[in-house]
Amino acid sequence: MKLFALVCALLLSCQVHAFDLQQLSDQLARPSVIHGSFIQEKHLRALEQPLTSKGTFVLAKDHGLLWLLETPLQQDYRITAQGIARRDASGWQPLPNKSAGAQQNRLFLAVLQGDSSGLQRDFELQLQGVATAWKLTLIPRSLLLKQVFTQINIDGGKLVQKIELLETQGDSTVLRLQDSTAGKPLSETEQHDFAP
Repeated sequence: MKLFALVCALLLSCQVHAFDLQQLSDQLARPSVIHGSFIQEKHLRALEQPLTSKGTFVLAKDHGLLWLLETPLQQDYRITAQGIARRDASGWQPLPNKSAGAQQNRLFLAVLQGDSSGLQRDFELQLQGVATAWKLTLIPRSLLLKQVFTQINIDGGKLVQKIELLETQGDSTVLRLQDSTAGKPLSETEQHDFAP
């Protein structure tokens, strides 16, 4: 009987200390600036090898996301609450907000910033693990998102480490965020890039 009581007490204490969505949101929202590099693999059914792109990113809590593609071509994107812009020779040019890519980029920003309330509007969220090793599964709720994604898997620890987008037609995208560091402030160039 004592063993049963001990097991019950342990189970209850595990439930009390379970890692939940609010704790994950708080954890991901804590850093004001995150710098890192990424490798993105786009797996298309029609191609044997994935399309791979690499670059760096800057996520700033009060500004948005700079997504700086380096290979196979050089292209800079800025994703903010106001929308998505791409840099060309004359500066930042806004992109149409209605595209599936725009929605995917807003989703990506919500994930990296730990905006679980924003995600819960569009997805059913299933979280497993602990603060240092967790997995979040997003199942689309809205008809529009169900037409694009079957599910999205996000893995992380202190910060997001991997995002996997599984699309309805069988294609998928795997995004690995590497060398992520929090705490280094925005450089003058980055501040200028975020300026409207």
